[in-house]
Amino acid sequence: MRGRVFVIGLGLIGGSLALSIKSTHRESVIIGYDLNKEQSRLAVMLGVVDEIALSIEEGASEADLILIAAPVKETERIIHMLKDCKLKGNVIISDAGSTKKEIVGCAKVLKEKGITFIGGHPMAGSHKSGVTAAKALLFENAFYLLTPDKHISDYEIAILKEWLSGTKAKFLTISPEEHDYITGIVSHFPHMVAASLVHQAEKTSQTQTLIPRLAAGGFRDITRIASSSPSMWRDILLQNKEVLLILMEEWQEEMEKVKQMLNKENSAGIFEYFSQAKRFRDELPQKEKGAIPAFYDLFVDVPDYPGVISEITGYLAKEEISITNIRILETREEIYGVLVISFQTEEDRGRAINCIEQYTSYETTIGL
Repeated sequence: MRGRVFVIGLGLIGGSLALSIKSTHRESVIIGYDLNKEQSRLAVMLGVVDEIALSIEEGASEADLILIAAPVKETERIIHMLKDCKLKGNVIISDAGSTKKEIVGCAKVLKEKGITFIGGHPMAGSHKSGVTAAKALLFENAFYLLTPDKHISDYEIAILKEWLSGTKAKFLTISPEEHDYITGIVSHFPHMVAASLVHQAEKTSQTQTLIPRLAAGGFRDITRIASSSPSMWRDILLQNKEVLLILMEEWQEEMEKVKQMLNKENSAGIFEYFSQAKRFRDELPQKEKGAIPAFYDLFVDVPDYPGVISEITGYLAKEEISITNIRILETREEIYGVLVISFQTEEDRGRAINCIEQYTSYETTIGL
């Protein structure tokens, strides 16, 4: 497709969307805008965008597609700015926010001007941030949710999908309300639970000094998402308040069931509770990208001697395999420790297994 694409917000998501469009629609022109001038400079230098607009009004004026890759509250502010801009009659505007009902409702000001807005949510991310982390295939095989209002035509949705075809994502079209309920369950509420577990551990650590040391392993892993951006999650929770309040009530009911089983020492009930959870969890797709970005862990049994970590990372570097995190679970004198290496893709983890098997005799197992 030919045309001008205006990307507002040149971080990881905006930059990756720009690169995916450039990879497929080579005759298009990508214009970028970011409040952070350094991000804008890097975006041009790295070839993520072709040009930088000095203002939203300037970049939007001749755009055929406008993508807003900004925090949800900022997205609403930008939508109100765009309604007052002089835009092309056939322009399509979309966003990449994690909540949709409030944003699509806000976009009714565009509908009144005859401007097409289609809510969007590419469900992929990375532990890295900023335009330097952007890559064209960030969204490959990830779900990309589209939440058009009822007046949006199938033709307009098809045009947007064609523009975004370079993401190689799996597009699903649902209502804004359904989006917020589903993502509330599989993303927003888990972030709340993770944060609450960390708060509980921090509070208890004031009297139990061993907690920070013992929480360095599995507890740190299962609460990893509590390290996400506080400002982003503040806005998401406030935008999806109605859904989250319902989920909190349901969670309290769930915990009350567990509490009653414990009070009654209901051994069979407790066993079935965990058994049912295990069955459902084990049946979840392992190779699908979901709402929370996955890290692919590899456990390596390594001897406890100086330089073993640099040895392993050296082999991985030699094969140009990127890692996202590395740590030792346990090392004691004269026995093997467990090196945990995290990768961003299953492919990278598979290559790492082959690499370690090629250069060493260390045993490897994968995290489930």
